[in-house]
Amino acid sequence: MSIITVIGRGHSGTRAIAHTLYASGVFMGHTLNRSGDKVPPHALYDACRVMAKYVVWKGGLEWDFDDLHSGKIDPEFEDLIGEYLRDVAADRSEHKGWKLPETTLIYPWIVRMFPDIHYIHWIRDPRDSIIGAHKTDDLADFGIEYERTDDVRRRRAISWKYQYELMKATPKPKKWMLVRFEDFVLKQEEVLRELEAFLGFGLGRIVVRLESIGRWKTDQEQHMFDFFRDAMDENGYGEMP
Repeated sequence: MSIITVIGRGHSGTRAIAHTLYASGVFMGHTLNRSGDKVPPHALYDACRVMAKYVVWKGGLEWDFDDLHSGKIDPEFEDLIGEYLRDVAADRSEHKGWKLPETTLIYPWIVRMFPDIHYIHWIRDPRDSIIGAHKTDDLADFGIEYERTDDVRRRRAISWKYQYELMKATPKPKKWMLVRFEDFVLKQEEVLRELEAFLGFGLGRIVVRLESIGRWKTDQEQHMFDFFRDAMDENGYGEMP
């Protein structure tokens, strides 16, 4: 039996891998929305707010995540995750898992609770990721402190930055694979073969849309922020304005 979760910010293209897993016979929860998210999400949202109490905002674009890696996991958090994943835990399918973008907000404690499952870390060019609105745009909705702004695009960019830094600060689990959304679209067969080797079973194929890449090039609002640069370089998004 294998258990799989997808770690990636909202609008990073995670629905592509969620639909792929579902099409491959992976049990992803009793109820899914159009994006392949396991719903209802409320228990996991509450778990995000519990974990946020253990994150220290240092001002600007810096947060201290140390307590998440060394301190005790809050029992309320464990109860809420158990509630959210009750159907996945009870299911007897050979392969099962879940996808909900907000899982990224609690990645450090999820890794500690489930050290042996498969983690697919999904990333997309941040310039495309922040074009559309998402539930996690305002980190304060999940109890996370940050430098407030009325600039909607900057707010989304800060959320992207926070989630990227949180993932980067978390020790990699034993079974971890990074996938760029752009590679999945442009080189689907190659990426799927790598995923099949990682997961240990065959995967279905879904339709992908080339126009989902590089949308920022025709976007008329701000989509580039200086604090994206290091992450973009680290992940091969070298085309800079």
